[in-house]
Parts: sequence; C-alpha cells; structure tokens
Amino acid sequence: MLNRVVVTGYGAITPLGLNTEDTWHNLIAGLSGVDYISLFDTADFKVKIAAEVKDFNPVNHLDPSTARHTDRFAQFAIAASLQAIEAAKLKIDDTNKYDVGILIGSGVGGLNSLAQQLEVLNTRGPSRISPYLVPMMIADSASGQVSIKTGIMGPNFSLISACATGTDVIGIAYKMIRHGEIKQMIVGGADAAVTPIGLAGFSQAGALSRNTDPKKASRPFDAKRDGFVVGEGAAVLVLESLDHAKSRGANILAEIIGYGATSDAFHITHPLENGEAAAKAIELALANINRGEVGYVNAHGTSTLLNDVSETRAIKKVFGNGAYKVPISSIKSMVGHMMGAAGALEAIVCCKVVSESIIPPTINLEHPDPECDLDYVPNVARTSGVRVAISNSFGFGGHNSVIAIGRYDGQ
Repeated sequence: MLNRVVVTGYGAITPLGLNTEDTWHNLIAGLSGVDYISLFDTADFKVKIAAEVKDFNPVNHLDPSTARHTDRFAQFAIAASLQAIEAAKLKIDDTNKYDVGILIGSGVGGLNSLAQQLEVLNTRGPSRISPYLVPMMIADSASGQVSIKTGIMGPNFSLISACATGTDVIGIAYKMIRHGEIKQMIVGGADAAVTPIGLAGFSQAGALSRNTDPKKASRPFDAKRDGFVVGEGAAVLVLESLDHAKSRGANILAEIIGYGATSDAFHITHPLENGEAAAKAIELALANINRGEVGYVNAHGTSTLLNDVSETRAIKKVFGNGAYKVPISSIKSMVGHMMGAAGALEAIVCCKVVSESIIPPTINLEHPDPECDLDYVPNVARTSGVRVAISNSFGFGGHNSVIAIGRYDGQ
C-alpha cells in the first residue's frame, strides 16, 4: 500500500525574512525584497540590483567554525534546515537516526567560494588555495553539513536541475516516502548566486532585468518585463508519511499529493515556446487529482519574455477555458529568482495558501500583456479557500517540474 506524504515543518532564509513567518507576512503584504546590491561593488556592472538576504549573520545560526568554512549557500541551507526540524519537533537519536533522510539541492553550489579561490590561484599561486575549497564549493556540502549538525544518518544526497531543483527534491522525496523507502525526509534548496561572477554570467546571457528601479524590476507577466532579478536564500521542508506523523503526534501542515517532471529537449536556456512539455509535467502532477479542484497555481513566473508566455500557454493547455478561473501568482516579483531554492520556497507558499486561505500577489503587474491574459492576482493579496495548489518550476536545460499540494483536513 502506498503511503500518503505530509509536511510537518518548514524553514526559510529569504530576501524578505530570516524565517518562514516573516517571509510569508511580507509576501502577503506585497513587499519587494529587491534592492541595490550591497554584497560587492557593482560600479563596472550593467546590472546593479538583486534580491539579497538581509541582516544574515551566520554565527547567529551556526558555530563559528562551521560558519567560517562553509559557503553562503550552505549557511542558508543549514539555518533553514534547523528551523524546519525545530518546527516539526523532530528529535534525532539512536532509535531513528537511520529513518530520516536528507535531500537538499542547489543550482550553482558554492559559486562565490570557487570564484574567490580562483582569484587566489591567479594572484598568489596554487599553494595558497584554501584546503576547504572543495567542501565549500560542492553542491552537496549543504546536505552533508545538515547531517553532521543533526546526527541524521539516513540517505543523504543532493540534486541539481537548475531552477527546477527546489521542486524536484520535494518530488523525489515524496516518491521515496510514498513507496516506503524512508519514513522522513529533510528536503529543500539553497543558492547564493548574488556574486560578481553569477551576476556577470546571467547578465551576459541576457537573462536579467536592466530596470534601474529595484522595486519595479521584477514584473512577471507584465508587458514591460525585461528579465529576472537574481535572488538568494534557502527553503527546507520536513516530509514524512502520514502514519508516521500521526504516530508521533506531529502537527500536519499540508499534504503532497502529486509530482510530475519532463524535459523540453529543445534549448539549453530557452523554454519550449508552445509549453507542451511544461503542460505534460502539470498533467503528471495532477494524474490522480480532478483538475477542477485546483484553486491556485504558484507560477514559475520569472519575468522574462519567453518564460511567462510559454508558462501561460502550458496552463491553458492543461486547464482549457478553466485556466481563466484559476488564480495564479509569482512570488518572484518580490523575492527575485532564488535559483535552486525557488521551488522549495514556492512549495512552502502553497502549503500556506491551502492552510490559511490567502494568495500572495504578483506585484508590479501594471501593463497587461495580451499573450499573458490569465488571472495573476495583480498587486494585492486575495482571500480564497484553496484546497489544492500546484507549483511550477522550470530550469535551464529544459527541466520542467511540478508539485501538487493539498489541504490536510484530518482524514
């Protein structure tokens, strides 16, 4: 018999807050976390804005040694994981340490650590490279550090599928628990790409907004959108089987009820314009769900010309004329694109939507685009009793991943 899979805790470090509740409050208020970059000098950069995590001091979350020898993305991941574990009231000891797994992904891993050490290599030579470079730059350092900090000794691995990473980790963990391979999983994503090399790379690829007004730059589905805004942070959830959650008296926040993934097989950075493969991923996530029950779509909604149109087409392919009746919003209008963390944070948002019956807005949606003509919940949060929500994530390389989340009503 297949297990039902539920969410019992989550944590987040985002451009809008250093925990889930502050982030959620600011999302509902329609606040923007985008501003001028403070982490480095942008004098020589064409793009000078990003959605940075603010006021994050790693020693407030980690011991000094760990803080010193981990990349910023891993620091975010550890902090969010500890929050999620505490929220789930999950206790790790010798009786259950092998029953809990960790799956934390990242789109770019320790990009800043690698860039810094390349500069050392070029200016001071190979003998001056930090012995901590490799463990700081590898993408699985976040999951490894979480294991070390918590004593969790079950399966421990990472996953990379570009900007679909945060959704794929939830989907893979969902399947593992559903099929009885593990009882509980710590899952999420983390990235810290607000770095000189990260900003320059995305800018040269033509992916970033050149809007000079930080608060107005990320504008998904708006006719004047001109690219995404780089964000950073981490989001982590605790998933477990329903029976196990009940047995330990856990507070159940929502239920994972579907997952679908496909590939465009088209272009390394551009989405398939007709939305065919993205639509198929949505259909797979809804394979056992009546599409009429879907009351909210958390859009990938990057604020790029191609993505927003192709995603709109995908949603129409799946829901037909019903697409015009489903509220859709993109929180990237407020937190930017958090890369590998995006899908995980958006899954948490879906959990909050189904449990609290309020939908965060898509801010900066001021100029209707004829090709993006659905209900994107413009500018103001909306009260709505949502029982089923889906979250879309699409990534460079043609990755399409969709998770379906339902309200848990005690049955």
